[in-house]
Amino acid sequence: MVDRYDVAIAGAGPAGAQCARDLATRGYDVVVLETESEDEFPRQSNKSTAGTFPSMMSSFGIPDDVVMSYTDDVVLESPNEYYESYQPGAVLEFAEFKRFLVADGRDNGAEYRFDARVSRPILDDDGVIEGVRYNGDEELYAEVVIDATGPAAPLASALDVVDLERENQAIGIEYEMENVEMNHPEYADLRRAMMLRLDHDIAPGGYSWIFATGEDTAKVGICYIQNDRHREFAEAGKTVDGYLDDWVSRDPRFADAEQIDETVHRGSAHIQMPDGMHTDHFLAIGDTVPSIDPLWGEGIHTGMKSARAAAATVDRCLTDSERRLDAESLAVYERLWHRDVAPRMKARLMLTRLLYLAPNERYDRFMRDLRRTDENTLEKANQGDKAAMAELLHLSDLPLLTKFARERLDV
Repeated sequence: MVDRYDVAIAGAGPAGAQCARDLATRGYDVVVLETESEDEFPRQSNKSTAGTFPSMMSSFGIPDDVVMSYTDDVVLESPNEYYESYQPGAVLEFAEFKRFLVADGRDNGAEYRFDARVSRPILDDDGVIEGVRYNGDEELYAEVVIDATGPAAPLASALDVVDLERENQAIGIEYEMENVEMNHPEYADLRRAMMLRLDHDIAPGGYSWIFATGEDTAKVGICYIQNDRHREFAEAGKTVDGYLDDWVSRDPRFADAEQIDETVHRGSAHIQMPDGMHTDHFLAIGDTVPSIDPLWGEGIHTGMKSARAAAATVDRCLTDSERRLDAESLAVYERLWHRDVAPRMKARLMLTRLLYLAPNERYDRFMRDLRRTDENTLEKANQGDKAAMAELLHLSDLPLLTKFARERLDV
């Protein structure tokens, strides 16, 4: 007997599980293949800082009981300055969040197969995907196959849909900590805040963070891209673990802090323009298509939105009387992605590259610039608004901007 479905999804992360949730609600036969065992899920894939915003919670019907804490402010720090802005947020208990999505999808009819490692696509005589192989020689077939495996991208890579470049890969590590001094007199009050710090002495070529999860508990981590600034400031042989441990040992806010249950989260994402995201009978969603928010590093909301755009596209194509699932018909997904998931991505990536490559002195000036501008300037700039971005640029930034253009980095 051959297993056949309307849709097969590889990966039970937020994007894959949300896509299954949407499609099952519409009555489609959906199966999700997840590498981890059900008993351990999502131990190995619990890789997100899980900071998000209320708009995601309300848009996707996420319950309060998967939230570790709600925050009121976003704080940006540089080596000697900081900027704070009222912007409500939520720090999720990421494992509970993922388990909720799976359970809700199942309640609506989605099938899940755990311990199912997808390895490659099954192609028909014309080279078009018609199913997937997993766990070596097991097979299943579907009208549409969706890769939601993140940077691993075994299907999207085999189909030449994505090309995730190593030099654009951000790697990160995070601890959950207690006894953190969240209201230290030398810094902004972080008791109800999500804080990002731009400081090459801590995270060369990236940033570090403290996300409040309680009065004295927080998620604490760093990430960086191995870019020019990282190569300039990085210490030979020092790992991402070493950078986080070094920061924790030096920052006075962690003087009495301890790691909770030796909890460590690791993750990676690519910060680049996507090469593609679909072909005949196939879509790529979530972190398989680089859609992380370029300034805040928030990937949950963008991943969920890409899942919804994919589900809407599949629904449109499968309800068409001719059930057309060729690349041209599925191109609706790409249009929705550029409109709703990551609009003005090129302009936003320019701001991101500038931030990660600027020297520490420029970060201090950036904080002062933010304090003198309209409160919404940063948010507008992050949305790719050119006027807002211009307010934050200086003549001293021209060499970096020229470098981006010369290297044809799609800015």
